[in-house]
Amino acid sequence: MHTADSPRVQTVVPTVEVATAQRLPYFVGISGQSVGATGLSMHLVVIPPGARSTPHVHLGYETGIYVLEGEVLTRWGEALEHEVISRAGEFLFVPPGVPHEAVNLSPTRPARAVVARNDPAEQDKVAPWPGVSP
Repeated sequence: MHTADSPRVQTVVPTVEVATAQRLPYFVGISGQSVGATGLSMHLVVIPPGARSTPHVHLGYETGIYVLEGEVLTRWGEALEHEVISRAGEFLFVPPGVPHEAVNLSPTRPARAVVARNDPAEQDKVAPWPGVSP
């Protein structure tokens, strides 16, 4: 028997764009706030043509990204001295505490990706990375 307090399977349609500390449009999917998740968040991120996130770091959680469309350059490291390009159909892993930024390589088309984290309230633990300009 299902009660109001028992766990339940839920569908989330990510239609509401939210502002993020990374300064990229996110569409909230699964989170502590949306479905009561306790160890996971999943969102859709859209990087506008030619746009980039601000350099930042995730405090205490891992991030997995699956690129749905586009090409995204991720600069990472203390001085953002390393680079990797992720294309549609590829996964990217970002360990906790690693400074990084994401750049859409297309000047005309948005890049879209699903972002999963092992924290239900990940935006509370995003910090700007000082000393590096985009």
